[in-house]
Amino acid sequence: MFSNKIFLLLCTVCFVCINNTQAQDTSKTINISGYAEIYYLYNFNKPINNNQPSILYSYNRSNEVNLNLGFAKATYSTSKVRANLTFMAGTYTVANLAAEPAALRHIYEADIGVKLSSKNNLWLDVGIMPSHIGFESAIGKDCYNVTRSILAENTPYYEAGLKLVYTSKNEKWFAAALLLNGWQRIKRPDGNTTPAFGTQITYKPASSITLNSSTFLGNDKPDSTRQMRYFHNFYGIFQLNKKFSLITGFDIGAEQKSKGSSAFNSWYSPILVARYNVDPKWTAGARVEYYYDKKGVLISTGTSSGFKTLGYSANIDYTLHENAIWRIEVRSLNSKDKIFEKSTSSFSSTTTWIVTSLAISL
Repeated sequence: MFSNKIFLLLCTVCFVCINNTQAQDTSKTINISGYAEIYYLYNFNKPINNNQPSILYSYNRSNEVNLNLGFAKATYSTSKVRANLTFMAGTYTVANLAAEPAALRHIYEADIGVKLSSKNNLWLDVGIMPSHIGFESAIGKDCYNVTRSILAENTPYYEAGLKLVYTSKNEKWFAAALLLNGWQRIKRPDGNTTPAFGTQITYKPASSITLNSSTFLGNDKPDSTRQMRYFHNFYGIFQLNKKFSLITGFDIGAEQKSKGSSAFNSWYSPILVARYNVDPKWTAGARVEYYYDKKGVLISTGTSSGFKTLGYSANIDYTLHENAIWRIEVRSLNSKDKIFEKSTSSFSSTTTWIVTSLAISL
């Protein structure tokens, strides 16, 4: 994490700004909300320990009813100050924040933002925040598909640090520059003294089109074994008509093979996601994805071919109420090597499952 002196200085600046702006702005808004996502998943490989493949963090338990994600959220906002505090629980929390200190594993977000300009929409946000990378989040109801893509599961869901954010007056452009603790890190790795950096640019030329470019640059290992990582995420969201929408995305990254090396190991992942609104109640979704990580930078298999996997999924959603949605999805992953566990203590190159979920927003 950032040094205590820097962190305390930034907090002091934020709170001074809050005190100064509150005297001028009395229009305060405080909101309390909640979310719960219950699921049942059945994997036809019948893994012995009931765990989904280790590359997955959402919906990662098989053959049992469980809570994927539940949270309670409080937000505070004025025209010049904003803050979020969200505590969470569920199997996603257990799997995805296992590397964090126990006291931090149930924080979904905890951040304070201060508006820096009276003429422009320019903000500084400090704290633990959702990631600036990707079009999928941990919140299922906000995603086209029930489960998250391999691409999303193996890039940050969250980040900690500073984010300078600008939105143009016509709201067509959004830009952010970030100083981060690392690649999905609240606590910086022991022995690591180097900050990481990120950028995000979003352009909306029309209400039906969103184009996004996000980057990450940094070292996520101790200084003694420093390996610089360079990563770019691009996606486009296209509302083709009132019923049909499409998302296309492509991730590519490279990391030094060893400290000081001029050679790099690379990985990439293209993805295509579609959604069709049958009527106000029924929606159908589908996804095709491919993930290539031969050298195991993010996904290590211990095989000669590395992780080379093609995936398909199809889902149907039914809106029970304005704040409740029931979903069912069938998904299959097909790898070049036999990397997916089976009940016989053997491994298969294919894993297929069906999952159903009920999500309620409060």
